[in-house]
Amino acid sequence: MKQLVLLILGMGFVTYSSRMLSMVLLQEVSLHPFLQRFLRFIPYAALGALIFPGVLTSTSSLSSAAAGGLVAAGLAYFRFNLIIVVFGSISTVFLWQLLMQ
Repeated sequence: MKQLVLLILGMGFVTYSSRMLSMVLLQEVSLHPFLQRFLRFIPYAALGALIFPGVLTSTSSLSSAAAGGLVAAGLAYFRFNLIIVVFGSISTVFLWQLLMQ
């Protein structure tokens, strides 16, 4: 148990120190506008890469998962509140499975 705690503390220290060191050393560096614009899209791409496989494997039926994902994408595109997007996609999957079985 003691080794596990030391391992977790060590990993936390390495993670924190590497992030803090880069923030301190690169504080005065300004990036090219193209690179700044490129870096702004990385969180969206990473989020999409994490969410998309989960959407398709969330139910036993690929069609209901795709329908829920499309409804969620449509509601998010029109900038609905996150709660509405989540409940809309869940409701779509529920109704799809209820009506198609």
